[in-house]
Amino acid sequence: MVVQMGLHWAGFAIAVCAMTYGVIAWIAAGTRTRSLRFTPRELPAATILKPLRGAEPETYECLRSFCDQTYPEFQVVFGVCDSNDPAVAIVDRLKREFPQRDLQIVADRRQHGSSRKVSNLINMMPLARHEYLVLSDSDVRVNRDYLAKVVAPLLDGGVGIVTCAYQGSPREGLWSLLGSLFINEWFMPSVRVAAMAGSRAFAFGSTIAIRRQVLADIGGFTSIANQLADDYRLGESTRRLGLRTVLSEVVVDISVAEATFSELVRHELRWLRTIRALRPLGYGFSFVTFGVPVAALGAVLAGGAGPTIAMLAVTAIARILLHLSVRKTAGSPMLQLAVLPLRDLLSLSLWAWSFVTRGVQWREEYYHVTRDGSAQPVVRV
Repeated sequence: MVVQMGLHWAGFAIAVCAMTYGVIAWIAAGTRTRSLRFTPRELPAATILKPLRGAEPETYECLRSFCDQTYPEFQVVFGVCDSNDPAVAIVDRLKREFPQRDLQIVADRRQHGSSRKVSNLINMMPLARHEYLVLSDSDVRVNRDYLAKVVAPLLDGGVGIVTCAYQGSPREGLWSLLGSLFINEWFMPSVRVAAMAGSRAFAFGSTIAIRRQVLADIGGFTSIANQLADDYRLGESTRRLGLRTVLSEVVVDISVAEATFSELVRHELRWLRTIRALRPLGYGFSFVTFGVPVAALGAVLAGGAGPTIAMLAVTAIARILLHLSVRKTAGSPMLQLAVLPLRDLLSLSLWAWSFVTRGVQWREEYYHVTRDGSAQPVVRV
């Protein structure tokens, strides 16, 4: 009887948490932030840093969007580890298309830590001419006013970094669609919930704008050369200096290109295990964010009690409303609704699987993620 009552109340508590989070996530997903606004004459010269490796079908369009900015003076520095990298040809094309732009490329194999991306950034820095720096991953596409909006808040000396929310734009195919739903309907809503609660403990590779002096004060890129979550650590380091993190009003697009189920799983496990390393306690309780499957589990544990069934229904409605409020993907609306249960079950399963090991795969490399978030290369035979 005691065990049965314990399971009943545990199920009730789980259903309450899942329902409450589902409703809050739907509300938070509709919120938008506002950045400080300045006229173009007040905006300083800036350098965009674009570390590259390989080329995807959307790479040209993504990189082009950073060259076509309505901004007074800016430079774009591209970086590759190999002069034969396919991305070099794309940069050469952009140089011909934008002869008036200050576009530079660095090809340098030197490795400064376990993170190839950060090593790339370190090698690119000697060509960066300006005090205001904007880092962005290669799969990001932006509007023409992007640079003005993300640099402007840095004119406030109390701001450490500016970062941007992002939305996943999938290619055709189920796995790419599921990958975009993971971003748009789980990860970013969780960020919006945290931001609505006042937290700024985040930073995303989609955009990090920072002043050169602040970067130097935290030890430069060398200080994060072994970190898997290099973007998060940049934000964390600036907050330790007493500087604020600003979540920009800008929402950028990223290309979601998972072509197979195994590729999707590897990518999402890397994200989840990285989050687990950074925020282990919060991550342990984050299962309530997976909505309907968790609320259903609560109802089962509670023996199908009427209140838990009602909470399951509210959770399901909130889940659908969240999907409708953030849906950006073209295609059949009914098909997308139909895959939501699969998406949520997969998310909960991967969350559980993420506790099994600390191994992750990033492109062709394998790493062991330590408790401090460092990535130690693993040689597989």
